[in-house]
Amino acid sequence: MAACGMIGGMSSLPVPPETAADRARHILRETFGYPEFRDRQEQIIAAALDGHDSLVLMPTGGGKSLCYQIPALVRDGVGVVVSPLIALMEDQVGALREAGVSAAFLNSTLKPVEQRSVIAALRSGELEMLYLAPERLLQAETLDLLADVPVALIAIDEAHCVSQWGHDFRTEYLGLSALKSRFPGVPRMALTATATVPTRDEIVARLDLTSPTVFVSSFDRPNIRYSVRSKTDARRQLLEFLQGHRDEAGIVYCLSRAKVESVADWLNGQGFSAVPYHAGLSNEQRATNQRRFLNEDGLIVVATIAFGMGIDKPDVRFVAHLDLPKSMESYYQETGRAGRDGEPADAWMVYGLQDVVQLRALVESSEAGEEHKRRELRKLDALLGWCEVTECRRRPLLAYFSEQLPADCGNCDNCLMPPATFDGTDAARKLLSAVYRTGQMFGAAHVIDVLLGNATEKVERHRHERLAVFGLGKEWPAQTWRSLLRQLIVRGYVQVDHARYGALVLTDASRPLLRGEAEMRVREDARTAPSARKKSRAAAVVDLTPEDEPLWQALRDCRKRLATEHNVPPYVIFHDATLREMLRARPDTREALLAISGVGQAKLERYGDDFLAILRNAPA
Repeated sequence: MAACGMIGGMSSLPVPPETAADRARHILRETFGYPEFRDRQEQIIAAALDGHDSLVLMPTGGGKSLCYQIPALVRDGVGVVVSPLIALMEDQVGALREAGVSAAFLNSTLKPVEQRSVIAALRSGELEMLYLAPERLLQAETLDLLADVPVALIAIDEAHCVSQWGHDFRTEYLGLSALKSRFPGVPRMALTATATVPTRDEIVARLDLTSPTVFVSSFDRPNIRYSVRSKTDARRQLLEFLQGHRDEAGIVYCLSRAKVESVADWLNGQGFSAVPYHAGLSNEQRATNQRRFLNEDGLIVVATIAFGMGIDKPDVRFVAHLDLPKSMESYYQETGRAGRDGEPADAWMVYGLQDVVQLRALVESSEAGEEHKRRELRKLDALLGWCEVTECRRRPLLAYFSEQLPADCGNCDNCLMPPATFDGTDAARKLLSAVYRTGQMFGAAHVIDVLLGNATEKVERHRHERLAVFGLGKEWPAQTWRSLLRQLIVRGYVQVDHARYGALVLTDASRPLLRGEAEMRVREDARTAPSARKKSRAAAVVDLTPEDEPLWQALRDCRKRLATEHNVPPYVIFHDATLREMLRARPDTREALLAISGVGQAKLERYGDDFLAILRNAPA
């Protein structure tokens, strides 16, 4: 007997309609060329498709942009993306257009006729994604324009900019809370790579997100190797480091504009290709240098912190700091620009006491209120303490963002080459005793003066030359005592009370050490750094055989030619990872090429025949 409901061997049951989730997976594969979602992308997209507000914390290179691009393409209307930088808008819009998505931006770089064209496309419903700076979005005419069209979703990128607890506060972000009342029912998604718990809370409050779902991915970037050294001869140290990164793209951060210029000139004199980037350059020069960085292989940008936010270049192989950043958030954000492609990359830094003096002076001389100054000083102290750690660097870095790493990372300088230490228990007790005997009312400079036996005016005024600890630490120079103090702070034995002008205060954890019930190993200031890598990291990443080299170069040359023709950076055509998969799989049909991760339908139509011609003609 025939099965019930079967006619002519076919089921009579209706085919269920494609769900929003099905549509999202289809766009991921056909438009962007990826076979599956990563990490929590699918849950984030589902929340947006259900109309919920969300806060998304995902490390640089983790795929944040897909989290708002895909739901914006699934839902009816245009996806509006708030972005702080013109360069970031241009980069993302260019990449979306290459993937076959109708995207545009409105900013000051467009001529009036170009702006009118974008507005016409928006009004006609042709536009799928629109990128705007916050100040442009909040203009009355822009809000009125968007009120006349269906809006699918509002994404607020680099959302930490709204927080005064964060590391890149921008006042123009503060007005974005008005979007809630202007666009009721439209889901809003705030995204950032860097936010501590107080910053997260402030983002939610200042943007007035409605019961947002909070998605926190791991902050860990296991492909990045963290290395920190005491600054001795910074340029010599940098040159030694760069020997392992010849012909690779990287960023070198400096504190001042003058230093940026001089280091860029010096690097060019050393045989590297380098350009400067800082706010003192003209808009045209900054745009030119950034464009070169995106389009050229092996270019180094020497920059102040004015450079880097939102840079999507995936193959940055190193980020070097010649000066100390101002906080752990800044350091994490800046180093996160390396290795977005998931391949090995280096975060390398040298720092010295002069860096601390400069940064403290900048904080103290600012016109901000006292509470803001104390907050910035606490952040600086946290970063200094991290520089001094003798154990795995990744564990305290992640702990700063409330994430626990279960085991040492094996990919930082301290794991790969544990620093020399010695038994500093006796010295630590002397320092803790000096803090206690002086009443826990004074900062580091005064306590160290007491230990060294320096009869300063302040010491004499408080009669501290009469204390038993006066002169008890003459065997060490002040610099060594400061290093020890920083280590005591980072291990939680001492706290800095900025409300009382930086007074040192003992914690409960210091009691066992003072009573002789615990010991303390101390990092030596002088240490030998890991030797520079002799092999180019780019060669190590690709791991080519001599037989593969001609095909690899042919694929890269093809990508470069197409990028020039389409006026986009090479990585917008295909990432290195996609080219490597082509090299490995050797697809010889369109169907096989479409199965390569990173090859979507639009890119297959535009570029497929060019790459297939090379692959088919390559020796077997």
